[in-house]
Amino acid sequence: MHRALQKLPAGPADPDFMIGPETFDDAGVVRISDDLALIQTVDFFTPIVDDPRDYGQIAAANALSDVYAMGGTPRTALNLVCWPPSGLDPGILGEILAGGTDKIHEAGCRVVGGHSIQDEELKFGYAVTGTAHPDRIVSNAAAGPGDAVLLTKPLGTGILATALKAGAVTAEEIAPAVASMKRLSASAMEVALEHGVKAATDVTGFGLAGHAVQLADASGVTLALEAAALPRFEGAEALALEGHVPGGGGSNRDHFGPRVAFAGEPGEGTVRLAFDPQTSGGLLLCLPADRAEDALDALIDRGWTRTARIGVVEPRGEAAVRLG
Repeated sequence: MHRALQKLPAGPADPDFMIGPETFDDAGVVRISDDLALIQTVDFFTPIVDDPRDYGQIAAANALSDVYAMGGTPRTALNLVCWPPSGLDPGILGEILAGGTDKIHEAGCRVVGGHSIQDEELKFGYAVTGTAHPDRIVSNAAAGPGDAVLLTKPLGTGILATALKAGAVTAEEIAPAVASMKRLSASAMEVALEHGVKAATDVTGFGLAGHAVQLADASGVTLALEAAALPRFEGAEALALEGHVPGGGGSNRDHFGPRVAFAGEPGEGTVRLAFDPQTSGGLLLCLPADRAEDALDALIDRGWTRTARIGVVEPRGEAAVRLG
């Protein structure tokens, strides 16, 4: 989508248009007044779990995450529904909508409408509008050499969802990943803002490696990531080595792989995790090095116990990301 957007005309010049597709950020931002900026994003996808209410909650958390990644507060949401014309119990849609609405309300946000179409493949998500002070917007274009890199959620949701569809794991076995996907990133960004976060993005469909490449390109730096430090869901690496890799993982590796240098031997399982497309993944945060440990402690105190310090920002080298 970003590559297609880059080919479109930029549109009329507007000093209040703060952030668009040029920096691969999670949402667009426009200044409304000296103390108010509007944040807009949209996201929807096919089911990745069997329980419809969980699916609705995950879809909502995933869409809301884009606003949190920009340092904003979600305000309104619009349902987006693609529904098969036959073959599914309409009650399933009710459960999906109920789950999503519960999560939207948890965010202090309101569902104000939406749109549905007929589609042979079920899809669900939200368009979300948020607000922030223009001076508090967090983009992915301000990381600097020496910054510490933190990740707030483990990796492997795409692999686990693929394994679930294949019957290689049970719903009970991936319950920790489902709980993680349903968790809102609001408190994680609150901690990051309190500790001087300089750049951030949420890790979703492009995987850790892809989103790290985009942040590195936008900031003009290289992200040096430690393979051993990457948090991962139990069993995800082994399942990846067994071949339970979603199609998006291969696409991410094909597209972003040439931009990633591998130092040492990180291991094929770790590499597959790095390119695994995430749903409602964690926040990738770049903070001043002298505040990173305090931020990490604060995140753990707020319940983000799987947060890890995974690397450092370096001056721009030949590769956008180095993993080793």
